[in-house]
Amino acid sequence: MGKRRSRSQSQLLNSLTKKQKKHLRDFGEEHPFYDRVSRKEAKPQTCQLSESLDTSSSESEAESEPEQVSGYSRLLATLKDVSKEDEEEEEEEDSVIDETEMNLEDGDSDISVEEETAVESTDMQKKRTALKNGEEIRHVYCLHVINHVLKANAQVLANNSRCRSQKLGVGDDDDFRDQGLTRPKVLIVVPFREAALRVVQLFISLLEGDSKKKIIVSNKKRFNGEYGSDPEERPPNLKRPEDYEAVFVGNIDDHFRTGVAILQRSIRLYAPFYSSDILIASPLGLRTIIGGEGEKKRDFDFLSSIELLIIDQADIYLMQNWEHVLHLMNHMNLLPLDSHGVDFSRVRMWSLNNWSKYYRQTLLFGALQDAQINSVFNKYCVNVQGQVAVRNVPMTGSISHVLVQLPHVFQRMEAENLASVIEARFNFFVNKILPQYRDAVMSHTLIYVPSYFDFVRLRNYFKKEELNFTHICEYTQKSGVSRARHFFLQGEKQFLLLTERFHFYKRYTIKGIRNLIFYELPTYPHFYSEVCNMLQATTRGEEAAWTCTVLYSKYDAQRLAAVVGVERAAQMLQSKKNVHLFITGER
Repeated sequence: MGKRRSRSQSQLLNSLTKKQKKHLRDFGEEHPFYDRVSRKEAKPQTCQLSESLDTSSSESEAESEPEQVSGYSRLLATLKDVSKEDEEEEEEEDSVIDETEMNLEDGDSDISVEEETAVESTDMQKKRTALKNGEEIRHVYCLHVINHVLKANAQVLANNSRCRSQKLGVGDDDDFRDQGLTRPKVLIVVPFREAALRVVQLFISLLEGDSKKKIIVSNKKRFNGEYGSDPEERPPNLKRPEDYEAVFVGNIDDHFRTGVAILQRSIRLYAPFYSSDILIASPLGLRTIIGGEGEKKRDFDFLSSIELLIIDQADIYLMQNWEHVLHLMNHMNLLPLDSHGVDFSRVRMWSLNNWSKYYRQTLLFGALQDAQINSVFNKYCVNVQGQVAVRNVPMTGSISHVLVQLPHVFQRMEAENLASVIEARFNFFVNKILPQYRDAVMSHTLIYVPSYFDFVRLRNYFKKEELNFTHICEYTQKSGVSRARHFFLQGEKQFLLLTERFHFYKRYTIKGIRNLIFYELPTYPHFYSEVCNMLQATTRGEEAAWTCTVLYSKYDAQRLAAVVGVERAAQMLQSKKNVHLFITGER
């Protein structure tokens, strides 16, 4: 019996490869890395090779039949009793196999044509080619990881959550790689603290579900105090449009950031970034911690492994500072500068290869179509699964909401390219539009300027030309705003420069407007009708003298369509005429 048993174990030992024997001597357990080659398909394919290659038939049977594993483990005791002659014979056989494998990689096979056609089919040749492509990566990977994983706890790692099956052509199909370079996985960008408060409240309600047992929320009182609002702080009898009431409700502080750690039956607020699962912040709050080039204190490693990025209310960031959003996107999913205590043997290969941005899901929400938002969508949303955009097509336009009887003159200016639009608009306004309004008869002229940089340029030009004007922007003090509105209403100032951000944050009604100039089409289409309807604030029988002039170019197609409608915008952009007239209101 003993001889028969040793003979069967010897036969099973002879069927092992050189690498499997070495692993058996070192660790005393089955080699966890099988010869599997993954391609670009969603499901990895397993290649079973003939006995002439490195992977033996016993190894493929070990994958399909679990009972073979126990027999493999019992070889450890037998391996030590093998004679030196048997070992030399096995090494000679393995050397022959290795030489054959090397010849196959070089394209020079020692197998004759008759034997190859008799043994291998066309499918086997394809699998052998796949093995060549992934073999080098597999060998290097096994040698690098085996000492880190197996000595620690291979069984525990094998029971963890499986790695994603999406690959970019790398032969890495190991289940124990289940994490990123840093812990934070979700980043939610919101404009105000009130929105962050609603997000946290939504998380709590979702985790509790229908269960009567409430979850534990750490630092909840502190969070409600810093992110909540006092109803008494809002001034009474303040009449504003509905969209204003919806945006500026609650705490509207735009400088904040907080980490949220999700546990089994609890949520920890104000968790450190590198111990958080979800990050909730504003663009300004992230900008202050990310920093800029040359700054000593800056950190953006916590953005390296973000798998879900949600940018909510993206249109509001156009009224705050869009540069903060671009700065954030430029630092998303970069390789961290510090390890932060990560176990690299568990990090997914596409994270180590700096491919995280191709697996990040980005959700971008906004209330309007804008070229800057579309630029972020096209440049930074590069997921391997593609992109999906849902947009509402404006058919009528906001000009249909203008209630006053007013002629709208749209004047098209020509620009060679997008970079020259700013200079072309300024020159067109100074040379073509402004001379028509210098006459004292054309008083009470409001100039609506969406961009703050254009506003500064016009203000400096008006000062240089010593024109009779006043100005209001988002940085103007309350006393300065009251003084400018009074001078404009009384006619003491002929021109009033008004920025779009001031109208967005304040929504004041400017009285005394007779002539209206849109230096550029407004970002929000409903702002066009709101400003035009300001003309009826003071009616003294001067309706016949009201005018409205709008400047636009072919690069303002989206904003133009939102104001006049898609069909009219297409006609205005393709027409040979540069001036178009619309009349609103009833006679």
